[in-house]
Amino acid sequence: MFREMRRNDKAKTSEDAVKILAECTNGVLSVIGDGGYPYGVPVSYVYDDGKIYFHCAGEGHKLDAIKAEPKVSFTVVGADNVAAEKFTTMYKSVIIFGKASIVETDEEKLAVLNVIREKYSADFPVEGAAYIEKFFAKTTVVRIEVEHMTAKGLAK
Repeated sequence: MFREMRRNDKAKTSEDAVKILAECTNGVLSVIGDGGYPYGVPVSYVYDDGKIYFHCAGEGHKLDAIKAEPKVSFTVVGADNVAAEKFTTMYKSVIIFGKASIVETDEEKLAVLNVIREKYSADFPVEGAAYIEKFFAKTTVVRIEVEHMTAKGLAK
């Protein structure tokens, strides 16, 4: 169902993919947007238990698109260093295909928000917990169930 990577010589392992996902702080979520046009939007995320999670407001373009068609793509670029003398770019990236859905239970939502807090604000556990509590009801958490993941790159 998913295409093979054209440049297999640049393929990385699934372990490399997970490492790239852990290192990076943002990716681009691509959905089928209004009128069938693609819509790509940068989001901060975590990769946890084989899934991508991100948080957002309770309404908007990306949520409308996910509700209409849950199939999504998610791309992370972990390095992008131009090697002008070699006429190439030293890069590493991950592309994920999967199905997105809104996290429905408060238990999973809270657990994910704490994983996000740990990734982005580990030095502020008390303040982070208060922030989560303050905005919990207004926050939506989206889960992407990974169906296919590839990584590639020339990063050094």
